[in-house]
Amino acid sequence: MQSEYNGLGLPSNGEPIAYRNGQFEVPDHPIIPFIEGDGTGRDIWKASQRVFDGAVEKAYGGKRAIRWFEVFAGEKAYRKFNTWLPDDTVAAARELRVSIKGPLTTPVGGGIRSLNVALRQILDLYACVRPVKYYQGVPSPVKHPEQVNIVIFRENTEDVYSGIEFKQGTPDAAKLISFLNDEMLKGGKKKVRLDSGVGIKPISIFGTKRLVRRAINHALETGRKTVTLVHKGNIQKFTEGAFREWGYEVAAQEFREQTVTERESWILGNVEANPGISVEENAMLIEPGMEFGSPSFQASVCDEVRTVLDAIGKSHGNGAWKSKVLVNDRIADSIFQQIIIRPADYSVLATSNLNGDYISDAAAAQVGGLGIAPGANIGDGYAVFEATHGTAPKYADKDVINPGSVILSGVMMLEFIGWKEAAKLIETAMEKTILDKFVTYDFERQTAGATKVGTSEFATRIIANM
Repeated sequence: MQSEYNGLGLPSNGEPIAYRNGQFEVPDHPIIPFIEGDGTGRDIWKASQRVFDGAVEKAYGGKRAIRWFEVFAGEKAYRKFNTWLPDDTVAAARELRVSIKGPLTTPVGGGIRSLNVALRQILDLYACVRPVKYYQGVPSPVKHPEQVNIVIFRENTEDVYSGIEFKQGTPDAAKLISFLNDEMLKGGKKKVRLDSGVGIKPISIFGTKRLVRRAINHALETGRKTVTLVHKGNIQKFTEGAFREWGYEVAAQEFREQTVTERESWILGNVEANPGISVEENAMLIEPGMEFGSPSFQASVCDEVRTVLDAIGKSHGNGAWKSKVLVNDRIADSIFQQIIIRPADYSVLATSNLNGDYISDAAAAQVGGLGIAPGANIGDGYAVFEATHGTAPKYADKDVINPGSVILSGVMMLEFIGWKEAAKLIETAMEKTILDKFVTYDFERQTAGATKVGTSEFATRIIANM
């Protein structure tokens, strides 16, 4: 491990977090790197750090403390080092294991398309984790935001975000289109228009299974009862559809004793409701209209029923399946209405990259918006917690922006390292501050009788409410 990064020495009174045998080992004085962030990140980070330190001091009476260590990315890094993402910053995030960051700008003029995506891919932070829950007093556009309590696990390294695309009119685009039209699609009616830009969407078994595995493990560890695979497999059968299939394989092959799939629950439930039901009758109940299918299709559904009853009839039957984690799936466009009209039915969502990007922001809108939406990017041995909103440069250095996204990302970080008492203090105190109607302008303009406070004053009141 380096003794300094970007010319700055590590705090002498702290220790790095270790990772051994698949577990993080957190000392009482961990060194945690932070990236201040661009634009409003400067205001937000100052306020958030005070909240974190106040909670840790209150919870542990001085026995524990975070030793913060600044590393650089974005505009601040470019001004200091003439690069948007210094190698030492990546090295610090890798070697010190757990870090936190404010919002970063997207560089203009080529090079890195997104600093956030670059960090995720370099460190293989394959799970973007976005908890979405309601805090009392937060203005919301829906009638019952308190019913929203989900955690989204978004695959972070594949899909259209992998950066494989070719600009319309370039030789590379023409070469790929020619290959597709003349080789892969030869003899068929489907063709790619010659004036197209072209992108490639890879979704792998490896990437899918490790994401779904982490989502199911989270449900088991936290007592959540459902994991929903979100996909567009009705259209993209070999990418989105495969995500669904591989996700179910993880549940059935790796978590057999702890999970039941939705269709398995129907089969088992039918037997409990009617112990004398035949395989064919059961098949018709789980697949309405089966009688209109081909003989081979009918046989396949009957085989599915037999396989389920033979495999888990004894272990999951007689109501035992009701205590298992239910793994189901929903089409991506359907889930947008589902989390509005039936939010209580969903607990953990496992999604491909693009779907997760959409759904996490849409869900956040129901409970107050991105201003208080936390997030984390987690891999095997590494984690970067981050604000989920943009830099809003026109508000920079004005002390007006809601710091809730970074504060709640810090709550996630404290929970992640096992400092749950400090995390709970922050959540409770922030909720009380909002209920007292001392809020930043984004909430004040939507809350009758509220008092508008700045970024720093909001943090001060949270600390006081601890």
